[in-house]
Amino acid sequence: MAKRFELLVFDWDGTLLDSAAAIVEAIGAACADLGLTRPTAERARHVIGLGLHDALRLVAPDLPEARYPQMVERYRHHYLARDHELRLFAGAAELVADLAAAGFLLAVATGKSRFGLQRALQISGLGAYFQASRCADECFSKPHPQMLLELMAELSVVPEKTLMIGDTTHDLQMARNAGVDCLAVAYGAHSAAALDALAPRARLHDVAEVAAWLHTHA
Repeated sequence: MAKRFELLVFDWDGTLLDSAAAIVEAIGAACADLGLTRPTAERARHVIGLGLHDALRLVAPDLPEARYPQMVERYRHHYLARDHELRLFAGAAELVADLAAAGFLLAVATGKSRFGLQRALQISGLGAYFQASRCADECFSKPHPQMLLELMAELSVVPEKTLMIGDTTHDLQMARNAGVDCLAVAYGAHSAAALDALAPRARLHDVAEVAAWLHTHA
């Protein structure tokens, strides 16, 4: 039976990697280092998936842009101090391996920097399974469609054969902006209600549900 989709594009943080809490803590610690008020956890979780500069404009609106490099340095200091402790969600490694074995093209579209994604792929051992990736420091930040448009062009896949899988409204809105279908996971950064508002094909609650949905519908 022909596949419904040829290209599956995964977000990283909050979709494959259980990192939302660590990102929230790193954002808060970086704000504290610079003498800024720590954002609420809800506000910090909202910016997960955005590029760092776009995220800073939301979590630290009073910070002059001239000080952004300081904030970025402090955020990376706190996040990298513990990123080796972070783990993939249960079943995520097996899911990626199974999808690759089934013949899907796999890609990553992430708010991470290229350095951050390469480090994550190396630590996780998943790098060999992905044919392409795009990061926030080489494209417009989500929800701009550039990441998906470039991935589809690189891998010669049309929008109708592409599926975006992510845990934030930024992922889902990027998919809509690129004209592709999207699948929401509700175990990451954004609430189920926020995800539902963007009408994904489905909203799933753990990696096992993602695997079952893809086996049936992809």
